[in-house]
Amino acid sequence: MRTFYIVKMVDKLMFTTKIKNLVMAYFTEAEDIRELIADYAQMRRLWVDTEVADYKTRNPRLSIIQVLHSPTDLSGQRVSILDVLDKPELTADFIDQIMVNPAIEKVFHNASYDIKFLGKNKAENITCTWEMAKKIPYYLLPLPNLQLKTLAEKLCLFPRVNKDEQGSDWGRRPLTTSQLHYAKMDPVYVAQVHRQLLQLTQMSDRDPATEDLTALTQRYRSIEHQWKLLNTEMEHLQNRIKKAMQAQNLSATESFELSSYQRTTKKVSFDELARLAQAEGIELDFPVTLTQKIQKELGDIVEQLPLQEEITTSLQLKFKEQVNEEPPF
Repeated sequence: MRTFYIVKMVDKLMFTTKIKNLVMAYFTEAEDIRELIADYAQMRRLWVDTEVADYKTRNPRLSIIQVLHSPTDLSGQRVSILDVLDKPELTADFIDQIMVNPAIEKVFHNASYDIKFLGKNKAENITCTWEMAKKIPYYLLPLPNLQLKTLAEKLCLFPRVNKDEQGSDWGRRPLTTSQLHYAKMDPVYVAQVHRQLLQLTQMSDRDPATEDLTALTQRYRSIEHQWKLLNTEMEHLQNRIKKAMQAQNLSATESFELSSYQRTTKKVSFDELARLAQAEGIELDFPVTLTQKIQKELGDIVEQLPLQEEITTSLQLKFKEQVNEEPPF
C-alpha cells in the first residue's frame, strides 16, 4: 500500500493536473518517487533542496530531496518531498534523469553542498543563489550575510524564518510534522530568492555599450564626497582599534580579532647564484624582469641585451578639471 503524508492528489491523472492538485506531498514508496522523478524530468526549471542525516559524521546520508516546479508557490503546497534515505537506487534515478540533464535548470542555495549527494561533477545546468548573491554589489544587496534565512526575510520579506529543524535528526523515521513543514518551505525560499536575485542581477550587470555615461557621472559625483568621508573614517577607526587593542594587550574583542603575519623574502646576489649554478651544472635560462632601478644601473649595456618586451595596458579613471568660466570675484 502506498504511503502519503499530508497529501491531496487526484489519482492517475496527467502530470500537469496532478501537480496542480498537489498539497505538499511526502513520498516514501519507490514506485511513487520514480513516477515523480519521471514527471519532473519534463520540466525546464526546478528549485531543489536536500536534507542530510548524520551530516556531522564521516558518513552523511541523503535523507530527503525537496522539489518545487512553480515559482508562484509561497506556501509550499506544490513541493514534493522525496524520501530517499538509504535508497541509493532512487537517488541514482534522480541524478540520471534530472541532475545530469542539461535541459533542466536546477536551482539550489549553496549548491556545492547539495550536489555532493546529487551527482557531484556530473551535474549540469546548476544555478546557485548564494553564488548569484555574492556577485551583486553590496549597495544593491546590503545584508549582513547571504544565508538563505537572511535573504528570505530581508530580500523577499518572508516573516521570521525558523531554521531550528535544520540540525534535527533527519535519519529518524517517521519525520515529524515540524520537520516536514521546514522541508517544504526551503524550496519556496530558494525560488523567491532566485526571483529577486535575477532582478538585481539585471540592475547590476548592464551592457556597457548602452550605459548612460551622463547619469553614471552624476550619480558618482553625488556620492563622491560621502564616500570619501566614510572611507577616511573607516581607515581612521581601524587604525585606532588596532592601536587600542595592542596597548590593552587584547587579541580579540566581541567584534574584532587582531592577528599578525610575517612574510619571509629570501634574497641572494646574482653573482652567487650564477656561481653556484655553474658549479652544479644548472641552466639559468629564464627571463629576468629588469626593473627601472636595474635598467638605470646597467645604463647603455641594456641596449646590448636581447630584450623581450611585454606591454600591458591598464585603465585609470580620472576626473577632468572643471573649467570655471566665472571671474574669481
